[in-house]
Amino acid sequence: MSDALSSVFAALADPTRRAILAMLLEDDMAVTDVAAPFPVSLAAVSKHLGVLARAGLIQQERRGRVVWCKLDPDAMRGASAWMQGFGQFDDLDLDALEALLGDPT
Repeated sequence: MSDALSSVFAALADPTRRAILAMLLEDDMAVTDVAAPFPVSLAAVSKHLGVLARAGLIQQERRGRVVWCKLDPDAMRGASAWMQGFGQFDDLDLDALEALLGDPT
């Protein structure tokens, strides 16, 4: 398994990061908006965002004083392709995967 793929699976292992990805699936968000629903500090959420960015799952862009986060599905496609290589996953159903991993919220 490649280092990039290992980073993706490591990032997906955390329920907070999975919840962040689910939020970003809806729309791009400012870091402060991403952090709002979580009962942890902004610094803690920023660390989670850093893990997601290093794994290639999100992109961050500074617009003035605000940092925006955007989902980048390409890294997820690589993980999906790897799992489909086992033949037991016809089409990756992300809803079923989320149910299997447990509701992150």
